[in-house]
Amino acid sequence: MINRKDLWLLILIIVVGTVVAIINPRFLSPINLSNTANLIGLFGIFAVAQAFVIISGGIELSVGSVIALLGVIFIDLVAAETVSPALACIIVIAIGCLIGLLHGVLVAKLGLQPFVVTLCGLLIYRGIARYYTEDATAGFPFGASFPTLEWLTAGRVYGIPHSLIAFIIITIIMGIVLHKSVFGRYLFAVGKNEEAARYSGINTSRVIIAAYVICAGLTAIAAIFIAMYTRSISPSSHGNFYELYAIAAAVLGGCSLRGGEGSILGVVLGTVLLQVLQNLVNLLGIPSSLNFAVMGSVILIGVLADQQISRRAALKRTPQTS
Repeated sequence: MINRKDLWLLILIIVVGTVVAIINPRFLSPINLSNTANLIGLFGIFAVAQAFVIISGGIELSVGSVIALLGVIFIDLVAAETVSPALACIIVIAIGCLIGLLHGVLVAKLGLQPFVVTLCGLLIYRGIARYYTEDATAGFPFGASFPTLEWLTAGRVYGIPHSLIAFIIITIIMGIVLHKSVFGRYLFAVGKNEEAARYSGINTSRVIIAAYVICAGLTAIAAIFIAMYTRSISPSSHGNFYELYAIAAAVLGGCSLRGGEGSILGVVLGTVLLQVLQNLVNLLGIPSSLNFAVMGSVILIGVLADQQISRRAALKRTPQTS
């Protein structure tokens, strides 16, 4: 069931989309809608991934660097034809899960701050990616073709990008995991109050580790789709600021950076809103140098509005004394 926060976000998306369509009718052109849907799918996968860590009370700052590292590894495996594309996907996802496991153990077992762990990861994985490629651009050889892999990752069905279809499938599965499973209830409990959750019998370390593994595993899937979309990767810049995009989508979608709050539907709507804003910047001819300024301003306004709505709701729930 859609909550009030998600409803306001949906209304905002409709309003912004309508305004853009009126100002520039190209917004509703089939090719623009298809391209926007493709970007929603690509960015939405790792935005949903980020939500799991944020709900647990943590943060994942290494998303962009992980996407760069796993992207160059994936392209290298596929281009060299040392393994099949299917096995290359499995290897990359497995590496992603191992990265998540490492982060989870450092946070849950050794008590390190998530910010510190993942910030170090941001630097380490970017450095490894650059060393792995000798700071050169990784790409497929001229004329190389992988029809099945290209169709699965970058193909379209009736104009609908497969990346969006994959995002919808992942969203449904993760929605069930987060909102309908025991693990999801434990995750919210840990995010709200880890100590109280531990005293109530929840294995908080296992829950936190699982959140980071899920996040990194989904990020690995996103890395594969993005690698096939771009076809080449510059390890020094590929994935830059993706972690901030993911955090912004999650926060816009109602995830609290304090942990214990959020919904998959909200993250989906946050992703859609960010891509609509990105499209607005492009279609209205706003200088690209102001791109982040425009998006940051809207995000700030959205967070402030969400805070006011939450405050009013809390006041209504507070019993009045005579």
